[in-house]
Amino acid sequence: MKPGDPGLETWPNLDAARHGGGQVWVPGAYDPETKLYIFGTGNPTPGYTGVNRAGDNLFTCSLVAVNVDTGKMAWYFQTSVHDTHDWDSSQTPILIDGVINGRPRKLVSTAARNGYFFTLDRVTGEHIVTSKYGSTTNWAKGLRPTGVVEPDPGKEATIPGSLVSPVEGGVTNWPPPAFSPDTGLFYVHEHNGFNFVYLTDPDPRGSMGLGGKSVANLGSAGDFLTAIDYRTGDVAWRHPFTGGGGGGLLATAGGLVFSGDGSGNFVTFDATNGKPLWHSRIGNISNAPQTYLIDGRQHVLVAVGDTLYAFAMY
Repeated sequence: MKPGDPGLETWPNLDAARHGGGQVWVPGAYDPETKLYIFGTGNPTPGYTGVNRAGDNLFTCSLVAVNVDTGKMAWYFQTSVHDTHDWDSSQTPILIDGVINGRPRKLVSTAARNGYFFTLDRVTGEHIVTSKYGSTTNWAKGLRPTGVVEPDPGKEATIPGSLVSPVEGGVTNWPPPAFSPDTGLFYVHEHNGFNFVYLTDPDPRGSMGLGGKSVANLGSAGDFLTAIDYRTGDVAWRHPFTGGGGGGLLATAGGLVFSGDGSGNFVTFDATNGKPLWHSRIGNISNAPQTYLIDGRQHVLVAVGDTLYAFAMY
């Protein structure tokens, strides 16, 4: 940042802003109609203690739209203000041509690591929906009028320890979600759990980078394949997993959702209700499945480590 840049007022000083993090490490989504590239940004630094970076810390943990012709930012929306848990916004956003209150809208939705789901107007950045999809998420005080989640300072690291959900890895992480325009549902893996987070060094000089905090994991509180209505943020259904979900997701026009189940199975679900329809035990899925046609016949390709598996669909 430079003096006078937008967002500088959300940092205590220019030096903190210039070294404040927010790197981009997962590809976003490009909308050729608006020429906007929409992507998520990473967490602020120091990563786990915010005492020396008071403020919202823009433009970290944000969904950002940039015009590809000019390079200028069109809009932003911060999914985690003043993040102190590494809950960045580096999840793949999904572009949706949908309907809100009876009116066609060009939208973008994202399920963030912090356990909240967001839908925005992808042309203007106008807030449409904020909802909590993490079943045990407890770190927030409520919502601001803008739809931004207000963090609870009591859930930051403290010397005696703070009980926080989700865990530092988040309710979801980098594997991409999926969306079906036929069902109107956004599909994402949901991992719930609790940590005790301890402040191990109250001196800000000892809390730089990823220092100053210690974490005690209290275990899982349930893993699901979760379907969310993009218009309301309501959870339509959850399918429980043993051992968590695996890899990314794929939704098809045939009414199917493909996913790994965390126990070495590649599973096909009914996109409408989450009922399992088929599975093959091939190992832990390491990517998002892909679908393609050969001579008019649909196939699905998925990776397990360094091995590719292709399945023909009848």
